Amino acid sequence: MSTTAPVDLGVEITETNCFINGKWVPAASGKTFATVNPATEEEIIQVAEGDAADVDAAAKAAREAFDNGPWRTMDARDRGRLMYLLADRMEQEIDSLARLETLDNGKPFNDSRNVDLPLAIDCLRYYAGYADKIHGNTIPIRGNHLCYTRREPIGVAGQIIPWNFPILMVAWKWGPALAAGCTIVMKPAEQTPLTCLRMAQLAKEVGIPDGVINVVPGFGPTAGAAVVKHPLIDKIAFTGEHRTAQVITRDSADTLKRLTFELGGKSPNVIFADADLDAAAMGAYVGLFLNQGQCCCAGSRVFVEKSQHDAFLEKLQKLTESRKVGDPFAADTEQGPQVDKAQFDKIMSYIEKGKSEGAACVTGGERVGDKGYFVAPTIFDDVRDDMSIATDEIFGPVLSVLTFEDKEDMIRRANDTFYGLAAAVWTRDVSIAHDFAARVRAGTVWVNCYDVFDAAAPFGGFKMSGYGRELGEEGLKAYTESKTVTLAL
Repeated sequence: MSTTAPVDLGVEITETNCFINGKWVPAASGKTFATVNPATEEEIIQVAEGDAADVDAAAKAAREAFDNGPWRTMDARDRGRLMYLLADRMEQEIDSLARLETLDNGKPFNDSRNVDLPLAIDCLRYYAGYADKIHGNTIPIRGNHLCYTRREPIGVAGQIIPWNFPILMVAWKWGPALAAGCTIVMKPAEQTPLTCLRMAQLAKEVGIPDGVINVVPGFGPTAGAAVVKHPLIDKIAFTGEHRTAQVITRDSADTLKRLTFELGGKSPNVIFADADLDAAAMGAYVGLFLNQGQCCCAGSRVFVEKSQHDAFLEKLQKLTESRKVGDPFAADTEQGPQVDKAQFDKIMSYIEKGKSEGAACVTGGERVGDKGYFVAPTIFDDVRDDMSIATDEIFGPVLSVLTFEDKEDMIRRANDTFYGLAAAVWTRDVSIAHDFAARVRAGTVWVNCYDVFDAAAPFGGFKMSGYGRELGEEGLKAYTESKTVTLAL
């Protein structure tokens, strides 16, 4: 098995096995799989292909570490201190981690270095500070009793993360779980396992006890399904596609695991005629094309009040056509490749559907180059609500422009989806903004901005965009159980 990625990118990969109970071990089956550079379509390295046997070993290690190890019972402030140390190590290695993220995922290095890594570091520090602030309540009940609640760690957390923000999703999952005192069995996406494995190395180096964090790379139907079904795992946190979440719900029923899901979206991004059109155009541009369009909360349905349609579209088209697509390690690249061939093919099929169903392709709509999974940033105009590109989550750089004239009808159309992850509104009228925020069924509503994230602000969806929340205090509570204690006095 090769152990080093291309040296010209400044990336060294030292561990590609499963990380179980503080040790690096090959998959029990001996199998490996290739992780591929999506910019070149070339193999980066072979990674251990974990399956049920490896998950079983990881779950037993996590259970032992939770039940009998020091993590759950150590002073909460000391847990926080180790989490701070992990964040500090990430900061020290920020450039190499960003290079590894870009190599494996394809996102521009500038994004990995200046967006994803800082957000991941900030998330771990946020939850490190929360470790000693997990409080219960005293409750006045009838009779001569003292009643209080405790918030206790939920136990062993099974965490299954996607490929679009690999290292950030590690932080979103590890942060609240570690702060609460849980132990972890994580399955990273098979497309992008490398930064998760490197994070496990760093966790061990800073002194997080063996068995607290376990990582089993592999595929969903084998490793992922084994995590969901394992009786020693108490909770599943999954970020991904809603159909997979439906399978997880069924497969976890026998053990009644606690579940939190952060799923997909078809988010409405609404521009009223009184909006600052330059800001709205930039918001729509970033809100869809960020991360190659591979964002669950992407503003893929842009509703523009009809009177400003032409002026808005002109601004948006100009921004889009100036977008630099290419080598993700180049300093001027704004958009890299899609993560893999399957995603590339899916996006191109939706572009063809948009054309065949009668939408007008204003710009883009084709592959860029003949090597790597690059798709030109694409805008469709004259889109109807019933078109595939307006109803389905494409998860790529394909933006649909729709128009409206009546606010009530627009809100109805914005809600006419089984998703409900995010939404945005652009207006100078504070009454319209608050009315929109109250009536659109989405877990996050941005007003005159888009893609503003903070570790303190809960994130999650309504309807089939999931349940439970990540980040903030709500994200922490998802890794705890509430216990009521009543004493006779």
